[in-house]
Amino acid sequence: MDRADLQMVLTVSQQGSLAMAAQTLGLTPSAITRRLATLEASLGVRLFQRTTRKVTPTAEGESLALRAAELLRGFEALEDELRERQAEPAGPIRLAATFGFGRRWLGPALARFQQRHPAVSIDLQLTERLPDLSAEGFDGAVWLWQAPDQRAGEWVSRRLAPNRRVLVAAPSYLAVHAVPQTPDDLAMHHCLVVREHTDAGQHRQDHWALQRDGDPGRRRVAVAGPLSSNSGELVRDWCLAGQGIMLRSLWDIAPQLASGELVRVLPAWSHRDADIHWLAPWRAQSPKRIRLLVAALAAEFEGEPWRPAAPTSAGRARPGSRQKR
Repeated sequence: MDRADLQMVLTVSQQGSLAMAAQTLGLTPSAITRRLATLEASLGVRLFQRTTRKVTPTAEGESLALRAAELLRGFEALEDELRERQAEPAGPIRLAATFGFGRRWLGPALARFQQRHPAVSIDLQLTERLPDLSAEGFDGAVWLWQAPDQRAGEWVSRRLAPNRRVLVAAPSYLAVHAVPQTPDDLAMHHCLVVREHTDAGQHRQDHWALQRDGDPGRRRVAVAGPLSSNSGELVRDWCLAGQGIMLRSLWDIAPQLASGELVRVLPAWSHRDADIHWLAPWRAQSPKRIRLLVAALAAEFEGEPWRPAAPTSAGRARPGSRQKR
């Protein structure tokens, strides 16, 4: 039995289908069928029960798949150790990130890192749900929250940068509606609400927990408006079109704040629950390429490049401005 056999057994067990396993391994279905039959004959045990629809591991097959996963990780660790001795880091990095931050900030940062280290290859998967990093073969994730408490012991977590959500509106909206002076004033405005996906389903965030600068306490404010969506980008478009006030991460709206398309509302208040974190499955020793990447990302983001030097904000209500729903 060699490394290719171990990978085949593990892949068949994970996919539950010889055809899918063959596709994953770059083989033909007939080739993987022959290889599996040869391996079973040499071991003298049946590893998988096969039907026309499904392939299920036997007790022996399940045991071998678990050992195969351990042995393959050992092979990878050995290869990483050998690569560590090279002057230039090399090898693959597989990452996960949320769609918005991944496209706007992480993607360009990864491209710059790869140009500096051409022997490193990077595979970035954008997703709205944090994968099971270890089980799905990810080296790490750049995420807007820390690992859930119940699993934090299994992961390594490092904050790469602070972030906060701020209240913004288009000047055209504020030209017609009185500028809010306190969080309570938001009840008199059209607030654009994002429905976010959670494990329990969609959650409409119509209560904003706002924190005043210099004050650790939070103030929950109920908000409402005629427009809501599960798409943050769509809510941003509505806000740009003058449809209401939204709560959005600074990294997502930095260009619009800099250009004046959006202005801060209640600039002393913000929502602070979405710092940018590096998450990774726990390892006794991370490969050099991973350590270099985390250090590079921390250096890229620690200065909060998305934060305007002098944020534009809405001041006091102008004479003649009126409250309107």
